[in-house]
Amino acid sequence: MNQTKLSSTYFTRASALCLFALSVLSFNTSAKEGDLQQELKIAAVSQRADIKNNQIIFNGPVKITQGSININADELRAFSSENGQTQTLVATGNPATFSQELDDGRVGTASANEIRYDLATTTLLLTGNAKLDQAGSQVTGNMIRYNINAQELVAESTGTGNDRVITIIQPENFQEADPASQPKSPETQLEKQGNQ
Repeated sequence: MNQTKLSSTYFTRASALCLFALSVLSFNTSAKEGDLQQELKIAAVSQRADIKNNQIIFNGPVKITQGSININADELRAFSSENGQTQTLVATGNPATFSQELDDGRVGTASANEIRYDLATTTLLLTGNAKLDQAGSQVTGNMIRYNINAQELVAESTGTGNDRVITIIQPENFQEADPASQPKSPETQLEKQGNQ
């Protein structure tokens, strides 16, 4: 295969990888509709393709925009295995940041020294000063792992000293449960006897 065709094929694959990763990184709930139908723009000081290792590297500062989605990083790397089964997007910075306007006008954000997204497992991994913030509620820790499909979140501290995972939930984000919708506990024998 000639170098031009290989380079063109790789760039197409890397562009698709970036586009898909952005679509998955966008906040799953209340994300602004239409963002993913907008053009994707990556602005960087330089970029290079490492065809042998199936990766494209953008050096920065790097700014990625698509609709209201904004990602800022010092470096962005997009990897793909030879067979295309494993695809990973890694944004690094001090910190790397992600933000998106939500339908209600508020902004959801994520930041960490490294933001890694694995497309095969739909897992977002924030490491080093990791923080997720949506509608004022937030989770901070040394590492936050979020599986988008399973909707499972794990946050961990370094485990040393006073380092802890901190979760802040704003009062307006609590939903008051409707007592009628709560499951009834089964009547016990004592309750039945008391009603007779």
